[in-house]
Amino acid sequence: MHTLHSRRIIACEDPPPPGEEIGRSRRGRPILAYRIGDGPLRVSLIGGCHADEPVGPRFLGRLVRFLAGPSGSELRRAATWSVIPHVNPDGAKRNAAWQTPGAERYDFVSYLRHRVRELPGDDIEFGFPRGEDDLGARPENRAAWEFWRAGAPYHLHASMHGMSVAAGPYFLVERSWWPRLGEMADALTREVEGAGYSLHDVQRHGEKGFHRLGRGFCSRPDSRAMRRHFLDLEDPGTAARFRPSSMEAVRSLSGDTLTLVTEMPLFITPGVGAELGPPDPVLVRWRERIAGWEARIRGAGSREEAEVRGEVERAGLAAMPVRDQMRFQWAFIRAGLGQ
Repeated sequence: MHTLHSRRIIACEDPPPPGEEIGRSRRGRPILAYRIGDGPLRVSLIGGCHADEPVGPRFLGRLVRFLAGPSGSELRRAATWSVIPHVNPDGAKRNAAWQTPGAERYDFVSYLRHRVRELPGDDIEFGFPRGEDDLGARPENRAAWEFWRAGAPYHLHASMHGMSVAAGPYFLVERSWWPRLGEMADALTREVEGAGYSLHDVQRHGEKGFHRLGRGFCSRPDSRAMRRHFLDLEDPGTAARFRPSSMEAVRSLSGDTLTLVTEMPLFITPGVGAELGPPDPVLVRWRERIAGWEARIRGAGSREEAEVRGEVERAGLAAMPVRDQMRFQWAFIRAGLGQ
């Protein structure tokens, strides 16, 4: 998987190929998926599980166009690609006010004013069927699961996610695979730092399934750990709503699949990770400051927005370019394919 593919994929503006409608959202919007290529590696990619994380779907849309075009022949021979670019069209509609089409960066003030995110227990990432007879899952999740089931097994599955703020790119991997990924992690670290970014690095001691594996690398979350977290908070109602994640669902259909979660920040918060914690004191201060800005912006006028925008700029918070987010998403997928 040649490194130059990243530039060509990101720049791809070919017309999108016709997708397969695999189902409809809660509000009746179509969910499109693609099965492209006939190579021996079987790869599953999904974006949009969280409605306020737009870069994954944008990248997967470009990847699908690249794969289907004349330049994608090498990747079509290498793998069979099963791609759901956006599993959450209702969420995209609700966030459209700040997710400017084709934006090179996202505006922080607009993001704070207009972002919408599903509550824990209702987000799509942790809503996939527990099995064939689990009819209580959201229609988006049922559609994706049936699509995966028809194409299983898979060697690699990646769920394209993002973060509102972080020190830099953050990579989540299947914990049991970590001992086999040393060279991959080193190569990703060099690429990120060579581009002038820091890796996001936090210590959560297994909370919700997050175990720090190395600087900038963590295990992917787990639905059982999520349920335990909310039971510990004496919230059994929310705990009961958690179903398998996309990573767990694909592994249930495939066996020992390598699963990856890309976490790219929309906005970079300098200084996070210098002290891992928990809690990271710099991250706590950033979150408190951001909560204050959001409270001021919601329902405020243009004058208040201008004042907050000036404070954000002086504080050093900066939007991460979308092209760089896409570049590291592909670098992570490419590194996984190399295993």
